[in-house]
Amino acid sequence: MNLPMNIDGVRLETERLILRPFEEKDLQDFYAYASVPGVGEMAGWPHHESIETSRLVLAGFMEKKEVFALEDKKTGRVIGSLGVHGGRMADEWAAYSPLKVRTLGYVLSKEHWGKGLMPEAVQCVMRWLFEEKGAEAVCIAHFSFNDRSRRVIEKCGFRFVDRALIHAKQLNQEFEEMRYICLKEEFLPGRRNL
Repeated sequence: MNLPMNIDGVRLETERLILRPFEEKDLQDFYAYASVPGVGEMAGWPHHESIETSRLVLAGFMEKKEVFALEDKKTGRVIGSLGVHGGRMADEWAAYSPLKVRTLGYVLSKEHWGKGLMPEAVQCVMRWLFEEKGAEAVCIAHFSFNDRSRRVIEKCGFRFVDRALIHAKQLNQEFEEMRYICLKEEFLPGRRNL
């Protein structure tokens, strides 16, 4: 069961990041990382070839109210996004379907890969979902070839549940998706399996 979600007015902080709703002023920063080949493709969408594409996607983020902008505290620039989407995966798993669930999805600027920023952001959002929003489980997935995303998921303590073949509409391709879950009682903030 999907947990109702609206991140309007929510501001979360980690050591190096501010997580907040996207704003129109973020357009240039968003386009800067979303237009880099290989960034969006890891998440199932083509890199943005025009700022107009980024403008449309950004408007969708602001309308849906379920995607955090990841703002770098040092520079004040938005360097990624972290969405708290409907829990479609848990709905497919009969044992978990009665739980209040959200599914995380994220993208990070290529220049910030490998610095531990995404595990920091994911754990912050998991803590918020479990402690403040009443989530009972959080799901997450990665394409089988995306080892960077797999490492984020491992560091955050998710448990592998299954794999599925999915069709990424925007890329018009089939991908093997690896799926994970973390139940509230399993969540250990600050966990690091390095």
